Amino acid sequence: MTEHSSAEKPALSGTKARTGVTGLDDVLAGGLSRGHVFLLEGEPGAGKTTIALQFLQEGEARGERGLYITLSETEVELREGAASHGWTLGPGIEVFELAPPESLLNDEHKQSLLYSSDLELGETTQSIFDAVERVKPDRVVIDSLSEIRLLAQSSLRYRRQILAIKHFFSKLGATVVLLDDLTADSLDKTVHSVVHGVVRLEELAPAYGAERRRMRIIKYRGQRYRGGFHDFTITTGGVNVFPRLVSAEYRGAEQRTRVSSRIQALDTLLGGGLDSGSSTLILGPAGTGKSLIAILFVAAAVARGEKAAMFIFDEELGLLYDRMKPLGIDLQKLVADGNLYLEQVDAAELSPGEFSHRVRSRVDEDGIKTVLIDSVNGYQAAMPEENSLILHMHELLQYLNRRGATTFLTVAQHGLVGDMKAPVDVTYLADTVILLRYFEALGKVRRAMSVIKKRTGPHEDTIREYLIDGRGLTVGAPLDQFQGVLRGVPTFVGGDGALMGIE
Repeated sequence: MTEHSSAEKPALSGTKARTGVTGLDDVLAGGLSRGHVFLLEGEPGAGKTTIALQFLQEGEARGERGLYITLSETEVELREGAASHGWTLGPGIEVFELAPPESLLNDEHKQSLLYSSDLELGETTQSIFDAVERVKPDRVVIDSLSEIRLLAQSSLRYRRQILAIKHFFSKLGATVVLLDDLTADSLDKTVHSVVHGVVRLEELAPAYGAERRRMRIIKYRGQRYRGGFHDFTITTGGVNVFPRLVSAEYRGAEQRTRVSSRIQALDTLLGGGLDSGSSTLILGPAGTGKSLIAILFVAAAVARGEKAAMFIFDEELGLLYDRMKPLGIDLQKLVADGNLYLEQVDAAELSPGEFSHRVRSRVDEDGIKTVLIDSVNGYQAAMPEENSLILHMHELLQYLNRRGATTFLTVAQHGLVGDMKAPVDVTYLADTVILLRYFEALGKVRRAMSVIKKRTGPHEDTIREYLIDGRGLTVGAPLDQFQGVLRGVPTFVGGDGALMGIE
């Protein structure tokens, strides 16, 4: 049996040190492997210090001793930063402020034949080792490597120092997080090749709106992890990571049932209604009633005893309440009764990953079975690229379908009549597509709807006029005596009879 010195502790093989950061342990498949050295890198302000403090506090909560070695910030600054999150570093976390020795700053030393960096690098490294030997911590944070890199002055000496630090800690069994602010050469991958894992934090500044933050696991030896970029936020209370949604991880055996709108003509157009656990896209120009039709299904779900959620991007909630109440839908009461979760989403302040997380939380925690996203146009505003939107929507819709949730999406098209364009084509993602159109007839602007796609069963191939008034939504008979309704200016091709199915 190998003997360890008084400062050495055997590594706890097969266990993980949880980070204490919401969502990050999910990305890391449980946390950081104990007894190894990890690199947390990102530009200043990316959130490295906050994550490091959460890591040490999580260890303290589990009875582990932590050591924060700071070469850049003072202990006062560090504790003030912790206080801004409402934290007080407990007795289980020691802060060791490593300042340059005063002897290195006097005139006598400056005239020495030895370079001051030679002495400073050696003394700095030895001071780190001495502090660790004294505290005997389970978790260590070194902030930051930029100071050591500057003292080393060359890539070779820097690599040797990092290797020395790694070998020193490998004998102690401590889990170590090295912070790097990337202020030096970003192409230098010296530490990447030495450490056990690398976490990269990035901050993006969109043309309008709040900054966006995301992270990626670049390396994690011997461990499967959730790859790709994951959005995260820094709020009072710490960092929150929103793991990238992978719908394939969710397999459900939900029983499919028929979902009704409680409007017989609309259900008939849809082939008897929709199937639960499917997605429906309502497509049309502004003012055609896309939101109303979707809300009718939401109200019908609540009437069946289910819970529903609405995520509104475009409309102010007060206006939505006032608009729906005359139509017999009291959204405020549904919210007050706890049957409806209603959130107004600010696309300029919310990242796509955080939005997906909010939707998932409602479905998983509250058992919600009907979800409305109004509209995809607003959702697109939160996305830097259209391709990313398609991928996000695909994963989110697949996830909701597999959880048995019926999803409604609205998309506003550009234009009013004739050939219209959608800002993003998600028709192939949805299981059902309802197309709404304006058309002109006898000097009036009228509305028509049709179902152009339904994966889960048959549907009418007719076009029906519909009317929105004080009674709500009324759907008429098929417009089988007219041609060219979808083009906006129909031609009468029938015999006699009324122009419309409804008046």
